[in-house]
Amino acid sequence: MKRILYILLAVVIPSLSFGADQVQALFAAGNASYNKGQYKEALDSYKKVVDEGYESASLYFNMGNASYKNGDIPSALLYYGKAHKLSPGDEDINFNIKYVNLKTTDKIDEAPEFFITRWWRDFILAISANALGWISVLLVLGGSGLLIWYFFTTSVSIKKTSFYAAMSSFILGLIAIFMAGMQVSYFSNHREAIVFSSTVNVNSGPVEKAKTLFVIHEGTRLDILDESNDWIKIKLANGSEGWVKATDVKEI
Repeated sequence: MKRILYILLAVVIPSLSFGADQVQALFAAGNASYNKGQYKEALDSYKKVVDEGYESASLYFNMGNASYKNGDIPSALLYYGKAHKLSPGDEDINFNIKYVNLKTTDKIDEAPEFFITRWWRDFILAISANALGWISVLLVLGGSGLLIWYFFTTSVSIKKTSFYAAMSSFILGLIAIFMAGMQVSYFSNHREAIVFSSTVNVNSGPVEKAKTLFVIHEGTRLDILDESNDWIKIKLANGSEGWVKATDVKEI
């Protein structure tokens, strides 16, 4: 029960704080600059919002757009990636990620994936954890209201209807909480990063003198598997693995 409450607090409460006047003013200023084609100024305003400790999928999405307009492909993919983590089912975000990936130097084919694994990932990422948190709260409240109706009504037919509706609402609420928990767990265990250096040697070990296995370039997305001092072990979409300097990438 504690884990469920922590998940609800983590995904619902932060969304309430985005309404601060100062943050809204900065966000609006960023949007105004973007509409005028002043992409650097827009980014400056958006970054101030982040510096205030706030984040949202729309904020990072706009930061990705402004970065792309500035010709900064790695930063665009970084911010789109952050937006994706907050709203993984958003079609616009996913489209932009695929589109901007076409602008990178490395064209890496994804390794074949078992269809059940792909289906399960798509299922738990279909709706954002934030939305699932709100849905679960509404379903539990609705189920509680129906259950109260069940106890106070005298009609047998209404009792049956309200009872089964309440149980269905509670079950759906638990499913929403489960999905939110699985999504939070997925992103916690599935760390990704974007290459920011123009050219990066991927070594066989976490040392300078290790053998160079292959070379990757800025904008390439990779998975983080392990860390050792100033090195990280990475895995590409095609399954290739190796070690790179931590300073060459930025984690999403």
